[in-house]
Amino acid sequence: MSIDRYKEKLKNLSDRLVAIQKPILILDSIKWPIQQQENFINGRGRRLPDINQDYYDRLTPGFNPEVKQQELSELYHQVNSQLGKQDHLGKILKQTIRQYQMVIELLQHRGTSKFGVHSKQLYGSATDHLRGDRKTLIELGERLCSIFSLPAAAHLSYSCPKDIKADDAVRMLDERLNGYFSSSSFNVQLSDGIVSDASAGGDCIKINTNSFFSSLDLQVLEVHEGWVHVGTTLNGRMQNWASWLSVGSPRITATQEGLAVLIETLTFNSYPGRARRISDRVVAIGMAEQGADFYEVYNYFCEKGLTEKESYVIAQRVFRGGNVRGGSYFTKDLSYVRGFVETVNFIKSAILSDVPQLLPMLFVGKVTLDDIPILYEYMNEGVISPPKYLPSMFRDLNGLYTWFGFSSGMSLINLGRVQNHFEKMFAELRDSLSNRNN
Repeated sequence: MSIDRYKEKLKNLSDRLVAIQKPILILDSIKWPIQQQENFINGRGRRLPDINQDYYDRLTPGFNPEVKQQELSELYHQVNSQLGKQDHLGKILKQTIRQYQMVIELLQHRGTSKFGVHSKQLYGSATDHLRGDRKTLIELGERLCSIFSLPAAAHLSYSCPKDIKADDAVRMLDERLNGYFSSSSFNVQLSDGIVSDASAGGDCIKINTNSFFSSLDLQVLEVHEGWVHVGTTLNGRMQNWASWLSVGSPRITATQEGLAVLIETLTFNSYPGRARRISDRVVAIGMAEQGADFYEVYNYFCEKGLTEKESYVIAQRVFRGGNVRGGSYFTKDLSYVRGFVETVNFIKSAILSDVPQLLPMLFVGKVTLDDIPILYEYMNEGVISPPKYLPSMFRDLNGLYTWFGFSSGMSLINLGRVQNHFEKMFAELRDSLSNRNN
């Protein structure tokens, strides 16, 4: 097959997948009405949220599951017949097709115990081991929660109140990001239809009309939702032949969210409270997997010092789509911590293996870490286009190489011994400050 013929076949198959998956919206299919939060908090948490299987039966998805399954199955066989069973891009395309078939199964079992089973197949479990390591996600999540709950963390973010109204947040983010996406259609808009404070959708960021933001929140949204989620969508849309790179099945979620958290960190836009929320989600999922219900997760975080609203949001994120009485849950939020650690390890490994040129491919579209070497090879053949929208540290890799080079070298140091070395000095300082305050 000539390269031009191959490209045309790839484009037709890719465009077909983009069209088929368009109405399959996971979060819209499991979202809870905002009134549930108000009712729960106003009722002092005495009644479980009124969310059950009947609720999900009424919240019908915008597609026919049987028809979609048939379309995806036919497309899978077309990829095999037109590209060949061993074609590398075809394999990625087939993995993505299978993912959407699993998503349909997930959504067909909302409110049942099987929802949690399918969720773990798609997003993993808190008991999973990190790639290439013996640590589990729940072990890491608990450790991070401990670090980001230290008294010092609270002192750092107290001076950033949430006093920016939603319409002002829209204006400020639009001004910041329109320069970054100067040659593409992009906007920030108010929305009444989202439960979270903000979300990225295609070429826009939606801001919850009822939310207030701090200056730190806007910094995070700029790089997390803008540079990463919108940036990779637009880069994917610029693919002439592999257009499926503009849409994301669950297989790419960990890399997407991990990369977004990494960019927050590299740009020094994150803060301890934000990092704690991400870590808390791992602990909450771990509790749900051990049988905890909505009440138990909610009360646990209230006792840890979070507000009633913050505790509700964490529990709601875990039990949406599942069963508030326990036994079924949504594990997507493992992706932030898992993706961060695995993306950092990928970057370190690429540097130490003398292939740092792979790193900008993280932004080529909606990808997994395993996709990147394959996509890089096809980029050199002219099938994949290089990413246009890249954060500066991924455009010029010198600083990134140096940062992660030092980081890799420092991993040889025994941090426990170093901490013990300085502990006496720090203890004396804490005693001195305590005496002064008294």
